[in-house]
Amino acid sequence: MTATMIKEFRLPDLGEGLTESEILSWKVAVGDTVTLNQVIAEVETAKAVVELPSPFAGVVAELHEQPGTVVEVGKPIVSFEVDDAGPSNVGGAPAAGSGSAGERTAVETSANGSLANAGAEAVGAPAKREPNLVGYGAVVEHSGRPTRRSRGQVRDIKVPAPVTPVEPVTPEAPAIVEPMAAGRAEEGNPERPRSTPPVRKLARDLGIDLEVVHGTGPGGLITREDVQNFSGAMEAPAEATISDAQGEREARTPIRGVRKFTAAAMVQSAFTAPHVTEFLTVDVTATMELLARLKGNRTFEGYKLTPLTIAAKAVLVALGNNPSLNSRWDEASQEIVQFNYVNLGIAAATPRGLTVPNIKDADRLTLRELSTALTELTDTARAGKTSPADLSGGTISITNIGVFGIDAGTPILNPGEAAIVALGAVRKAPWVVNDQLAVRQVMSLSLSFDHRLVDGEQGSRFLADLGSILADPAMVMTMI
Repeated sequence: MTATMIKEFRLPDLGEGLTESEILSWKVAVGDTVTLNQVIAEVETAKAVVELPSPFAGVVAELHEQPGTVVEVGKPIVSFEVDDAGPSNVGGAPAAGSGSAGERTAVETSANGSLANAGAEAVGAPAKREPNLVGYGAVVEHSGRPTRRSRGQVRDIKVPAPVTPVEPVTPEAPAIVEPMAAGRAEEGNPERPRSTPPVRKLARDLGIDLEVVHGTGPGGLITREDVQNFSGAMEAPAEATISDAQGEREARTPIRGVRKFTAAAMVQSAFTAPHVTEFLTVDVTATMELLARLKGNRTFEGYKLTPLTIAAKAVLVALGNNPSLNSRWDEASQEIVQFNYVNLGIAAATPRGLTVPNIKDADRLTLRELSTALTELTDTARAGKTSPADLSGGTISITNIGVFGIDAGTPILNPGEAAIVALGAVRKAPWVVNDQLAVRQVMSLSLSFDHRLVDGEQGSRFLADLGSILADPAMVMTMI
């Protein structure tokens, strides 16, 4: 009979020292056979939604956390039953993604659950690099000496109890996978009503026993609406004399994930970097005419061209004459870091909050390549699939507030960057041309910059150059 062992997968640090992530959904259930690198879960970090691949090939033995739970890095989230590779693999290596939890020895069991040399290490085994979410981790050091268990130190290895399968659910009602405790399913000891942690908290706050609430969600799941409707039914006689049903007067949303990270980053930026904002209104009629010609040009057939595309290219050109806006302040070393490349950040409003993914080496892209990169960036951000790598390393950013019909604003710097440009809406307005009043298409530009890095003169010259390009695209010839 083939021997097996139980291995835990601990939540890894998914990038830049993040300390926690929320389990959004499981892609597997207890008893499922998985392959190496198969996606097993979807989690939300403070920066993005990330798919977790399996670090092992085997059978899912236990899911330690439920969807909707915020888990600290280093905590076990899933256990796998894997084949024992034999003496050369006795003791195993630490579970991939153990993060700061340090090395731990895998718990090994034979097929019948008996202890099988738990804690032993392979003598003379070569150093091995364990796979993780971002490539390969540090080399695992082995002492070359087998670790010994104290005489008489034998303990039972308990195999996790099976989990009751749940029916597929809609996004509004996430699946809850709860291991059944011994005896819970027996007569006289019913299973706890199924609901999400936020719903259970709401019920506690309202003093409602979930045992008496009928669940209308898939598989009898008790939803927030079920609890609210039950509470409303109890209070109906008192409320009837006041008004008809008015719905909730307040709604509370936990601050976590992308929104929590964004809030902290904006506060840090606003109170660390001395912000200065300048404004310039520009006649962009020539740019809009150029945009119309490009859309009709066969060279750009199939490419999505917008005012943002042209403005992004103009920002990249203007930076060539004003490099101080493409830098950062290194407080630790007391140095100004000048970037010789441009990772252009584009602020994107997503259902999970504001994110600022960036286009790597955008200054090296042609207009067509930039158009493709912008399209891919926005589509990925709206789908909530932006990777942590694409959210890191930006050097300057653009926020396109014009899509919301806004003319100007005072954007807050993305932390670690020296400048951010806000593009206002393109509007028809009266404008003086050759001493004659005419109707032109105009846009307001807003530039916020870190005054430690950028002097007023440098910021003003950059904004003036950007305005000149958008007012007359032919001005690019004088700047390259």
